[in-house]
Amino acid sequence: MKLIRFFFSICLVCGFSISTVTRAQDEPRAAWQVTSFDITIPSLGSERALNARATLSLRNIGRGAGSTLSLRISSKAEIKAVAIGSAAATYQSRPEPRGNAQRITINLPASVPSNQNVTATVEYRLPVAENNGVAAISPVGSQFLPQSMWYPQVNNEFAVRGADYAPFRLTINGVTAISSGIEKSAGGNSAFDQSANARPFFVSGTWDRVDGTANATGISAYLPKGLGPDERKQAESLIALASGARSFYSTLFGVAPDIPVRLISVTRGAGFDDAGAILLGEGSFRRKSIDSSTAMIIAEAIGRLWIGADTPVRGEGNGVLRDGLTRFVATLFIEKQFGADAAEAERARERVAYSAIAKRDAPLSRTTGLDPTYLNSVANKGAMVWRLADHLVGRDVFIATMKTLLTAGKTDPAGLTLAAARAAFGGREGSSLKALLDQQLDQPTDIDLMAGLPVQEAGQWTAALRNLGSMEVVVDVAAVTSSGQRVMTQATVPPHDFAQATFKNATNIVSVEIDPQKLYPQLDYANDIAPRVPVVATSLAEANRLYGAQEYAKAEALARQLLAASPRLQEARIVLGRALLAENKNEEAEKEFKQLLNEQLPLPASLAWSSFGLGEIALRRGQADEASRKFTDAIRADAEYASTLAARAERVRAESAAPVIDEAAKNFVNQLDAAIRGGRHAEIETMIVPGELGRFMQQVVGTQPEAWASRVLRTEQLDADRVAVDVALNTKQLGVEHSGTAVFILVRTGGALKLDAIELFEVR
Repeated sequence: MKLIRFFFSICLVCGFSISTVTRAQDEPRAAWQVTSFDITIPSLGSERALNARATLSLRNIGRGAGSTLSLRISSKAEIKAVAIGSAAATYQSRPEPRGNAQRITINLPASVPSNQNVTATVEYRLPVAENNGVAAISPVGSQFLPQSMWYPQVNNEFAVRGADYAPFRLTINGVTAISSGIEKSAGGNSAFDQSANARPFFVSGTWDRVDGTANATGISAYLPKGLGPDERKQAESLIALASGARSFYSTLFGVAPDIPVRLISVTRGAGFDDAGAILLGEGSFRRKSIDSSTAMIIAEAIGRLWIGADTPVRGEGNGVLRDGLTRFVATLFIEKQFGADAAEAERARERVAYSAIAKRDAPLSRTTGLDPTYLNSVANKGAMVWRLADHLVGRDVFIATMKTLLTAGKTDPAGLTLAAARAAFGGREGSSLKALLDQQLDQPTDIDLMAGLPVQEAGQWTAALRNLGSMEVVVDVAAVTSSGQRVMTQATVPPHDFAQATFKNATNIVSVEIDPQKLYPQLDYANDIAPRVPVVATSLAEANRLYGAQEYAKAEALARQLLAASPRLQEARIVLGRALLAENKNEEAEKEFKQLLNEQLPLPASLAWSSFGLGEIALRRGQADEASRKFTDAIRADAEYASTLAARAERVRAESAAPVIDEAAKNFVNQLDAAIRGGRHAEIETMIVPGELGRFMQQVVGTQPEAWASRVLRTEQLDADRVAVDVALNTKQLGVEHSGTAVFILVRTGGALKLDAIELFEVR
């Protein structure tokens, strides 16, 4: 260990070259790299289509001259014209094998030599039949994210070297929109200049803006218009969190890039981020406290200001850096901000998520967006690999090396690549870290570490260890005595072989665990401890199954077992609290729910189910107003379908004596009922926001119901323009009667209410 760290110190002091790696310039043919985008959208939505003109500046970074240029765009895009420079160009379009795209192969008027530039302009129309999370045209709010392939690019996210990230200029006429970069909007048009490496995108709508102050300058939150002081207070907390993350990374990687940070509330596309623009679900601003999901989204997005935006990340295996490395450093920030327990909880969730796909995972260095395991693999296993490297070389050396890599990547045409990082951390041929990175990045996961039961021999305790993987591991081994004392030792376990851990001067050891820090990615973590403890993923699933089968006592017992092994496992405490509630153990349940609410970094589900549980307890005690408030908190947590459905039903019950009902919303629902019963497609269509609920219209018109009656149970003003309506439905279609509840989201647009979404539909 000391030799490895010493070698890294020498490399840094002597200026060891960490950017001399295989790069695109070594290709014998032409290879194109986008250096900037300039996209203008003169009209949006008049024909439910985006009309745009995109100009791409490109450089030939290959060794050969290029006579053609291939661009990729959505298969639905209609190409109107293509130009190279100022001259019209001929082109061919054919389906692109990678993803739902088309490839436009443009004939260049003259060959473009290596290291020379060319400019291509594409005019096109992109129709959007039905809105979705990555492409939407709506009078309420439009958005186009890169995943929709709404603009031409050389490489989309399915490419081996990753998508094109480059500076861009974006102009959208006639709408209020938000993107990343410096805003230069004027006269009803939205415009953004992004000097960092990014992908063009935008969302349109109406927001109230909250700006950060003091240390949080340059950070803003965009809330739906009309939200109250609680949401603004939560926005200020999230701004402070983003500011804390920015300061933390500055201590690691140097001065923060001068890039505006925007926390944008959206109803679609939450979780997307790019070069300082972060899309967050409305629940992030409505919850009572910062939750783990939102904290990680913001922490990772701020990390990508350095890793990707300021320093471009390119080349094969780029996701291991862009997603895996940022997740690792984001967890370091979570540890600093919320404590070691919160960070370990995030790592535990990484392990549970990754173990679900570990046995069918591809090598990290060759995994692309086309692989079904990509998102789960590169982020979670990638973070584990960087944590392991950090452990082996030491935190100071790891951070210093990353800082040097990021600095070098800013000026290197190849940017920061996984190959460069491997050269820096691998050191030299034959080094132990090089062998480890080669195995972790170029081979599928095959490590499975096992611990045997402790045995007393010759006055000392021993435990057998086994390594099913193909590389040697040096690991800590932890033992626990009958008195609860923790004893540590270290062991080396050869590949495909056995070893032994010896604990001297220890008495009455009752359990042994190999790799207690869980540094090594493994196929199976269940056999790391002897005697075995409940496996988190399978035991949680079984506890939830038992609860669903109304075997509450068994669900309670299993949840308690899980908490005995993992006291901070919030998912298990949720099951325990719900089981106790179902068993009418109100005081015990209340204690569990309050503990969940007091978590330093709660899960959204913890906020939802604990609020629901406390509301249910208040209702049992005859405290209807308190119950209604708690059920509202559960709904606003926006955690999952089940908790929201249950909380809405119980809130209606709590408010049954005096429900709040907006008369305009009630009248709209009555009119919609009449239109559906009449089967008048044209009339129904005018009552729904364009591009929304296409399948719903097909169902209610295609099989015209014999009966359709909605009874408004309550309404809730969500923001200045939207109303949520809880309804009880009774219908009859094809001779079969159905009944249940639904939640309609109405929006005021053009001076009238329209149906924008059906959030819940439990009609059976």
